Amino acid sequence: MCGFAGFLTRAPGSSMDALTATVEAMAERLRSRGPDAGGAWCDPAAGVALGFRRLAIIDLTPAGQQPMLSADGRFAIVYNGEVYNFATLRRELEGEGVRFRGHSDTEVIVEGVARWGVGATVERLNGMFALALWDRERRELTLVRDRLGIKPLYWGWQGEVLFFGSQPKAFAAHPAWAPVMNRNALRAYFRFAYIPAPHSIWRGISKLEPGCMVTLSATGRTEHRRYWNLRDVASAPPAPAMDDGEAIRQLEILLNDAVASQMVSDVPIGAFLSGGIDSSTVAALMQRHSAQPIRTFTIGFDAVGYDESAAARAVAKHIGSDHTELIVQPADALGLIPQLSDHYDEPFADASQIPTCLVAQLTRQHVTVALSGDGGDESFAGYNRYEALRLWQRLSVLPGPLRQAMAAAMTSVSPTRWDQVFAAFGSHLPQAGGKMHKFARIATARDVQSLYRRLVSQWEAPESIVPGAFDLTGVLDDTTLADAIRDPLQRLQYLDLATYLPDDILAKVDRASMAFSLEARVPLLDHRVVEFAMGQPAHRKQRDGHGKWLLRQVLHRHVPQVLVDRPKAGFAVPLETWLRGPLRDWAEDLLNEQALGEGGLLNPAPIRAAWATHLSGRRNLQYPLWCVLMFQSWRRRWAVA
Repeated sequence: MCGFAGFLTRAPGSSMDALTATVEAMAERLRSRGPDAGGAWCDPAAGVALGFRRLAIIDLTPAGQQPMLSADGRFAIVYNGEVYNFATLRRELEGEGVRFRGHSDTEVIVEGVARWGVGATVERLNGMFALALWDRERRELTLVRDRLGIKPLYWGWQGEVLFFGSQPKAFAAHPAWAPVMNRNALRAYFRFAYIPAPHSIWRGISKLEPGCMVTLSATGRTEHRRYWNLRDVASAPPAPAMDDGEAIRQLEILLNDAVASQMVSDVPIGAFLSGGIDSSTVAALMQRHSAQPIRTFTIGFDAVGYDESAAARAVAKHIGSDHTELIVQPADALGLIPQLSDHYDEPFADASQIPTCLVAQLTRQHVTVALSGDGGDESFAGYNRYEALRLWQRLSVLPGPLRQAMAAAMTSVSPTRWDQVFAAFGSHLPQAGGKMHKFARIATARDVQSLYRRLVSQWEAPESIVPGAFDLTGVLDDTTLADAIRDPLQRLQYLDLATYLPDDILAKVDRASMAFSLEARVPLLDHRVVEFAMGQPAHRKQRDGHGKWLLRQVLHRHVPQVLVDRPKAGFAVPLETWLRGPLRDWAEDLLNEQALGEGGLLNPAPIRAAWATHLSGRRNLQYPLWCVLMFQSWRRRWAVA
């Protein structure tokens, strides 16, 4: 796990010393991603420079250093991630006569490229990776990102210079960097709480999409290729018929292989453990493959409804792990929040970034690598929105005017009043009023894509927040999707896997873990597991009122059902009360009229109205407000007007 940055210029002419100094300064901005060593490789005649920061995981010797050249000298590579089948590929290459100098997966990749070519090598890789490869013979740069988007990769031209790297903060060290904010991307951010790929907050800078590679030259030639297509996976014919028992058996084989392969490390390793289905499955299978107690880590909150530490503790006790936990106080969050805009150098507002950073910080005090349970909800249909889909399908048989009338009636009652109604009938459903208003929004959705947009939107009308900006088009606007992926549940999962997973969940975990020099691995996102899960019929994902049925069956073979089967909680923080209490002064400083109006980017009126409503207790608007707070904090950190 590392970080890299580099550039290619259309007007070469700088000296070796000048190129090296610039690219080393760029890489230095990524030091937390790789505190163990740094390196640079430049070709002044070609105008290309590669910079690298290393977090040593496999082959801790200098033989694993990057940038790395192939033995024949043709290819130079910088690479972030881990390839878990590198030992198998190494043996294959050795059988073809390749001689290796060290034992790193980086060397396997670059020698594979020299032997098989870029495309054939990338298609063989099983892992998480983002890489930049310079072909000295053809004077071409190829950028590649892993299938699910686990590792980040930004790229784009500014004038005569092509920038590329793990995070855009590195680009600021280059003298040609002249960023201009992408207002349309900002509008998308206020809808989703993240900026969807391929866009970024900077005009002209893109995120390379998952499963893609792009080849570029200084002449301006650009060639895109998608080497793995999630849409093809989601729209493939159903898997061969098998009974439930066989499906459970095959999934357990795949998961065991994924977990075991991701436990390979030359440094201490552990696991995040929340006590939920996904992390418990990963931890239980890790313990099965370890002769010693594995290390597990969790955090909890001293707030009713948010603390899952007891559940994690019970799972840890059952599997016999060496367990560490931290109970978070508001002061811990207060100390972290000012750093978030530095860790997330694009606007990003998934509030679970707070506990994710805190658990990463805790974990790094003990190990260098941690396995995570991320990806299970998307592949096995675990989110609450998949239940909302079933409700919407029942409602969709009603005439449109009737659904409109129902929605109008529901929203005519305030969320606070709905809470009172539910309480009067003895119900303690959290945020009942907010859920009724959300139900009204989804009731009138015309199709699965518009349903999804309403389910994930933070600000229902982001155009009111960023005046003059336009909607970005993307997967949600694909009019061919319904014909390609006919099953509604499969289509909703595809939307999550294509957007929310890489741009929110995986971005969150990558930045949080890398901020503390911790490598996070995600075995549930082994592409073979994802392909198998997406090939299963709906009744193996949702059954008996629960999602993730198939994954649960594997877990129940290792952990008693009573310890893990409970309502889904998510990785939430008590943000609602924090904003009205210990975080109120910090928030008010960012949400006052003058701060919001700075530069004319935002319309203060709807934001101030939402803040007043939240403070009054009439509605919980923590998530849309968090979007504004994180943008304002980011803007101050990066001095963007």
